[in-house]
Amino acid sequence: MAIESIAKTLGTGSGIDIGALVSSLVDAQFAMKNEALTKKSETLTSQISATAELKSGIADFATALTTLTNGTTLSTQPTSSNANILNVSALAGAKLHGLSASVEVRQLAQAQVASTNAFAAGSSYVAGTGTLTLTFGTATVSNGSMTAFTAGAAASIDITIDAAHSTLAGVVDAINAANAGVTASIMSDSSGARLVVKSTTGASQAFELKGSTQLRELDIGRNETGSSINAAAQDAIVALDGVQTTRTTNSIYGLVDGVKIDLVSAAVGTKVMIGIKAPTEAVKQTVTNFVDTYNEVYKMLKAAVDPSTGPLRGDAAAKDLLRSLKSITMTNLVTGAAAGAPVSLSGIGVATQRDGTLTVDGARLSTALTSFPAEVEAMFAAGVGLTKTMNDIAARAVNKVTGLGASEATYTKKQSDLADDKQEAAADAEKLRTRMTRQFAAMDSRVAAYKSTQSFLTNQIAAWNRDS
Repeated sequence: MAIESIAKTLGTGSGIDIGALVSSLVDAQFAMKNEALTKKSETLTSQISATAELKSGIADFATALTTLTNGTTLSTQPTSSNANILNVSALAGAKLHGLSASVEVRQLAQAQVASTNAFAAGSSYVAGTGTLTLTFGTATVSNGSMTAFTAGAAASIDITIDAAHSTLAGVVDAINAANAGVTASIMSDSSGARLVVKSTTGASQAFELKGSTQLRELDIGRNETGSSINAAAQDAIVALDGVQTTRTTNSIYGLVDGVKIDLVSAAVGTKVMIGIKAPTEAVKQTVTNFVDTYNEVYKMLKAAVDPSTGPLRGDAAAKDLLRSLKSITMTNLVTGAAAGAPVSLSGIGVATQRDGTLTVDGARLSTALTSFPAEVEAMFAAGVGLTKTMNDIAARAVNKVTGLGASEATYTKKQSDLADDKQEAAADAEKLRTRMTRQFAAMDSRVAAYKSTQSFLTNQIAAWNRDS
């Protein structure tokens, strides 16, 4: 007989609710084990949640600091007194403290731009096939005409124009595909289409373009009547503190140490002052934000390892992270500092309170920024100082071998094993339920037989008594 059928008929002989009795006995048998498994599961869930939260918190902390220090807001930046004439920006790793200079922009660097006469047939005009020879050098230009040209040391470049590129549009494609140092385009108007050729900036980038056979209609250079020089190649001319120098481009490196100068316009006789702006307020705000974020992470970590209530009170990785955070104010963040200069957070006014959280001494921080700006900025430089220290701590914390990453993997594995234990306990309980149900079914059957015999005897005796 199936267990379901047995369960339905249980108690018909004895009058006892055997199903309820078996359930009570089985539940009582496994109550302690199930309670222990449930409690262990809750503990593991809490541990997994705590490790994930701490990993995320410390990683986000380090990432936010890295993003901030990778920018320019925490380092001294150069300034220009007239952005309409020139702009300035700091080069990576530049030390700009004490910078002061004047720059006069006497001439901007310029590329040679030349154009042919208009072809009425437009871009489909057949210019022919052959070779265009490009030669770079220096030139003299007057009223749109090149009056003199001196070839440079570099060899001329031949650009082949085949049948597939015989139109004006095809010539443009062939010139650009050659990557020879000039770019070509077509300018169209009511007169037709012109071939326009442009070099890079610098006086030495003037050029002549000479064609063979029919391509001579595209010639650009000395005394050519079929083309014009729209802009002459020239160098930028600047004067630093009155000393004149030239550059081939309008983006100038090396003129002022650690500074890139982008020329915007020429202004002969106007001196633009280049100075610096210290990130005093930005650093103060960053220190405050760092302390606030540190305190949040510290409190979360301290609660997690609390010896009485913390889910990670026995976790070595969590305790190591706590020790690392506690030591951060005393960590040396600057190398090669000047004598007496601060080299740690404690040196600029970041102190540890009794409860382990940090606080900022604003007056001490201001003094450090005024007296030792370079060292304070170095603490918040990209990839070094505090950023490197925090990233190292975060990397150890999330490490999958020795850090919280390993702890999380361990707790997750135990949780998985616990699920197997729960399934095994449930299977054992079901086996016991089946066995006890069958045992009670047999008992109930015997009781029913006994009751049937009892009823027969009772009726028989009653009949005997009536007959007497």
